[in-house]
Amino acid sequence: MIQIVRGDMEMTQRQLHAKCGPLLRIAPNEIACADPNAIKLVYRTQNALNKTDFYSVWNNQNFSKHKDAFTETNDKAHGERRRIVSHVYSLANILKSEEYIDKCSELMMLRLKERAEEDKPVIDLGHYLQMYAFDVIGELYLGKMFGFLQKNHDHGGWIHSLDLLMPFLCLCAVAPASARPLILASSLFVPGSFKALKAAEHIGISARSYVARRFDEGTRLGSRKRTDMLQQLYDVHLEKGDKLDFHMGDIEQEAYVGLSSSYLPASQHNVKWSTDKRGTALFAGSDTTAIAFRSLFYHLIKNPDVYKKLRGEVDRGFNSGQLKSPVKFSEAIKLDFLSACIKEALRVHSGVQLTMGRVVPTEGLELFGTFVPGGYWVGMNPAVVHFDKSIFGQDADEFRPDRWLGPDAAMMDRYMLAFGYGSRTCIGKNISLAELHKLTPEVLRGFELEMADKNSTWKTRNLWFCKQENVIVRMKKRNF
Repeated sequence: MIQIVRGDMEMTQRQLHAKCGPLLRIAPNEIACADPNAIKLVYRTQNALNKTDFYSVWNNQNFSKHKDAFTETNDKAHGERRRIVSHVYSLANILKSEEYIDKCSELMMLRLKERAEEDKPVIDLGHYLQMYAFDVIGELYLGKMFGFLQKNHDHGGWIHSLDLLMPFLCLCAVAPASARPLILASSLFVPGSFKALKAAEHIGISARSYVARRFDEGTRLGSRKRTDMLQQLYDVHLEKGDKLDFHMGDIEQEAYVGLSSSYLPASQHNVKWSTDKRGTALFAGSDTTAIAFRSLFYHLIKNPDVYKKLRGEVDRGFNSGQLKSPVKFSEAIKLDFLSACIKEALRVHSGVQLTMGRVVPTEGLELFGTFVPGGYWVGMNPAVVHFDKSIFGQDADEFRPDRWLGPDAAMMDRYMLAFGYGSRTCIGKNISLAELHKLTPEVLRGFELEMADKNSTWKTRNLWFCKQENVIVRMKKRNF
C-alpha cells in the first residue's frame, strides 16, 4: 500500500526482482513472478486460474444480474458471457465503425491546427490525446462524442475528477477487505472530492441517457442508421436476447465496460455518496489508449532518429497514395515501422503496471521449483516482464522499435502483456490499436513536434494505470 501511495510500484518491483530473483512475495499471500516463461502457466487458457479479489472491488452489478467481463473473477462464468459479445469486438467488426473514429480524428486535427497557429503553440499533447480517446469511446458506444474536443477542454471536469478519485480506488483494491471502508471514507477529506464525485456521477448519468435515447429512437435490426458498437449490441439483444439472457441491462453494462473497467464499489461500504445505483464510471477504456498514445509520441520526440524514420515512412505513404486522409486502418497496418513503434511504445510503458493477480487453485502451483499453496495469489507485472533481457534483448531498457523488425519479433510478441493474456486479453484491444494506427500518421504528417523544454521528462504515477504527465510539446504546421 505504501508503494501505491508513492506511485512507483513498477520501479520498486524491477529493482527487487533484480536483487531477489524471479519470485517475490509482495504481500503475505501474494507472489509476483518476473520470469516470462511463467506466462503460459499463470495465464493459461485450459483450467484457467480465477482472478483475485483485487478485481471484485471495481464491480458494480446494478445494470445486470451478471458481472461485467472485467470484474468477473470466475473464469468459466467470464467465458460464457464473453462469448455472447466477442464477435462485436473483432477487428473486422470494429472497422465497420471506422467512420466514427474518423469523425473524432478530423476534429482532433482541427484542434491541433488551431493551437499550432497560435503565437506560442505550446500544448499539453497528452491531455489532447486523452480527450480524443474519450470522444472516440463516446462515438463508438453511445453514438455521440462526449464533447471534449468540441468544447476544447475537460468536459464537465470528468478527467480531473477521475484522476482525483483513482488513488482511493486503487488503494482499496490492494487493501484487505476490512480496511476498504476506512480508505473510501478518508477520501471525503480531500479538497474537491465532493465536486469530483458529482462530476463522476454525471458521467454515468450522461452515458445512460445516451443509451436510452438510442433505444427510444426505435433502433431495430435491419433498419439501423449507424453501425457502431451500441447498434451491434442491440442486434445481439434483438436476435437472441432471451436465448442468451442478454437484455437491456446487459447492453448498458457492456457499454459502460467499453467506457470503463471500473466503478466505485457501493457494496463495500456505507458512505452515503457511494450508494447511488449508477456507480462511478472510471474510463479505463480511454485511459489505457491515452497512455499508449503518450508513450508513443513522448518516445518518438525523445528519440529524433526514430521520429525521423517514422515520419519518412508516413510521408512516403502519403506521397505514393498508399495513405489518404482520413487514414484507414487497412492502409496504416501496412506501415511496418509504424506498427513497430506502436508495439515498442506499449512494451516500454504499458497501461497497467501492477501485478495482474490470479488465485492459485486448491492443489497448489509449482513455479520454478517453488511450491505455491492453494489460495495464494500469483501474478505478473507487464512493467517487469517487458524489460526481461533474455526475451527483449540486452537493450531492453531502451526504446528501439527496430527490434520488432528482426527475426525475434514473433517470439517477443508471445511475451507481451500490454493487453493482458489468454482468456482475459483486453476485449477493447482492437479499438485501441485502431486509434493508434489511424491517428498517428495524421499527426506526424501534419505537424513538427518537439518538447517545449528539451530537457524536461515526463512524470508518471502508477495507480494500476500508470498515467503520464508533462508531455508538453511545441507544434509547428508542416508545409508541403
